[in-house]
Amino acid sequence: MSRFEGRLLAAVKAAGVKPADTDTQANKKNWNQRLSDNLAQAIAAELRDRGMDNVLPAEPGQLGSSGAERRLSGGIGAKKVDVSWATEESGLIFAVSVKTIMWRDSATRNYQKNLTNRRGDMLIESVTLHRRFPYAVLAAFMFFDVGAETDDRSADGAQKKRKSTFRNAFPRLRLFTGRNDPAGREEQFEKFFVFLLDSNPFNPSIRAFEVNDHETGVDIDKALDEMIELVGERNFDLYDGTDGKITKI
Repeated sequence: MSRFEGRLLAAVKAAGVKPADTDTQANKKNWNQRLSDNLAQAIAAELRDRGMDNVLPAEPGQLGSSGAERRLSGGIGAKKVDVSWATEESGLIFAVSVKTIMWRDSATRNYQKNLTNRRGDMLIESVTLHRRFPYAVLAAFMFFDVGAETDDRSADGAQKKRKSTFRNAFPRLRLFTGRNDPAGREEQFEKFFVFLLDSNPFNPSIRAFEVNDHETGVDIDKALDEMIELVGERNFDLYDGTDGKITKI
C-alpha cells in the first residue's frame, strides 16, 4: 500500500461507522462532512510531503484552524476550494475538488440521484477558477460508495434494465477532463477521477479510475505524479515537478 492510499484509507476510518441509508438526514450529513473533511486533510498532507508548502486545508493547530478551506476570487465570483495550493507570486497553482455520493436514493435504490448536481457543482468550480487562473492545474475526485458499482441488480441478484451508477457516471463526466492546455476549455479539469469507496471502518478499501475508462483502475500515486509534473511544466520558471515532487528553482 502506498503512503497516499494509506492516508485516504485512514481518513475513511476516522469518519467512523457510516449511517445506514434509512438513518436520519442529519446523521448522514454529519458523517458525510467528516468524511469529506478527512479526505481533504489527507490529500493536503500528501501534497505538503511532495513539496507544496502552505497547502490548505492546514494541519490541525495551524493557522488557528483545523482544516480551513481557502476562499478564492474567481472569474465569476468567489469560490471555496476543498484542497488548494496558492502563492503570492502565482496565485492558485493546484487544486482538488472533492465530492461524495455515499447513499442510495430511497425510491430508486441507486446512487444516481445527486450525480447531476455534483457534476454541476464541480463544473461551476472549474469555470470559476480557470477563468481567473488559466494556468492552474485542477483535479476532480468524485467518491462513490462501492455499492454504486452493483446497483444495477435487485436484492435477489436479478439484472435491472439500467446500468449501474458507476457505469453511468463515465459518459456523464468524461467530457470534463483532459485539459492539457492553459488555453483549453474552462469547464474541463486537467484530471477527473472516480473512486469506489468501501467505507467499512474496520477494513476500508478504495479503487480509482479516470473518467475516460471504467474498466482499468489507476495507481493514484502515479496519477498524482503526473499532475505534479504538469504543475512544473506550467510554472517552469519557479518550480520543477519531476519525480513526483515540487522543488522550487
